[in-house]
Amino acid sequence: MRPDALQAGLVRKVSSPRGCVLETVRLKAAELIPGLSVLRYGPTSLAANQRQGGGFVMINRRKWAVLVATAISTTAIFSIATHPTLYATALAASHATSHAIASSGGRAAGASGYHVSKTIPVGGEGFWDYITVDADARRVYVSHGTHVVVLDADTQAVVGDIPDTQGVHGIAIASDAGRGFVSNGRANNVTMFDLKTLKTLGTIPAGTNPDAIIFDAATKRVFAMNGRSGDITAINAADGKVAGTIPVGGKLEFAAADGKGTVYVNVEDKSELVHIDAAKLTVLHRWPLAPCTEPSGLAMDTKTRRLFVGCDNKMMAIVNADTGKIVTTVPTGEGTDANGFDPATSFAFSSNGEGTLTVVHEDSADKFTVVENVPTKKSARTMALDLKTHNIFLPAADFDPPPAGEKRPKMKADSFVVLMLTR
Repeated sequence: MRPDALQAGLVRKVSSPRGCVLETVRLKAAELIPGLSVLRYGPTSLAANQRQGGGFVMINRRKWAVLVATAISTTAIFSIATHPTLYATALAASHATSHAIASSGGRAAGASGYHVSKTIPVGGEGFWDYITVDADARRVYVSHGTHVVVLDADTQAVVGDIPDTQGVHGIAIASDAGRGFVSNGRANNVTMFDLKTLKTLGTIPAGTNPDAIIFDAATKRVFAMNGRSGDITAINAADGKVAGTIPVGGKLEFAAADGKGTVYVNVEDKSELVHIDAAKLTVLHRWPLAPCTEPSGLAMDTKTRRLFVGCDNKMMAIVNADTGKIVTTVPTGEGTDANGFDPATSFAFSSNGEGTLTVVHEDSADKFTVVENVPTKKSARTMALDLKTHNIFLPAADFDPPPAGEKRPKMKADSFVVLMLTR
């Protein structure tokens, strides 16, 4: 429960002939108790206008937790002097808030409700890229260097492994066909596996450095974005045969399907969005994304026909999927590499390598509000959303400084984890 709702409830839930007296006491308490106005309006009143200009301002949430507890306790003292029912309400509210803070690791959740609730140890060697949730089968697929680690989405236990996926980038799920597909960047191919047994069924040739990979339910095809050859390999999910190759040009990043037979893909080095006919395997449109630069992550609200593009210059561009026009841009954290959208909550997400998850609310098809930047872990740049539980999974690891003469930092041994964010 948000603090503003809690504070309001302390008054509204009381029915008494002395209601006017209680209201007077509440207003005086807000004036006399330090921080009570902050409790009412939430931590945003402590930060400079968070939704204007550059980005989202965070406050020290440990201090916020202390402030909440202090203000609630003091409110209870005022309440007992006016009405015993109000005292009981305040005491119950105080207990509930304390329990919520304790269950989130000593830090109360922010405006979106999201917080890191669990860190899942994976360990081992090798970098990672994308992560995918199969919400129906309750599995989480985590790319990890030369193999794919499979977790149970509910228990978070490791339940399987898909080996020999050299330079793995992404995982696509074709539930109707009972098949999964893994893009192997170093091997220049795609691994097809059985969704039930996780056994490899074969490999499919792709272009150079297949990166992002998605499944389009309308055409029942899998599309692998080949980052270096600048083309897309289309694969029939049922039999794993290549349906064709779509020349696009440029460094291809993530893609999204609209469910109606078209696919959208980011072209990073050209800062453009390309619209593809998934049945005819042709390019329909090329749309510039300025002021967005070097787009990577991509997600879609298929109902409002809005695309959420993660940009290298610390912004999310919201694009009209029918016209290609930029509806608006909102600030995000730095180092984004993946995006997500939850139709149940109208939240769009940007996972940022700086160690934050930007949460944006779709107020309407043309209005979007940054809710908050949720603290995660430095290097947690990709994400996957579980549409059934609304949990979010983000891979991350610890790093040492780069060795002399090298640019890439060295990953610390067995530091690879997956963060789980819940509400």
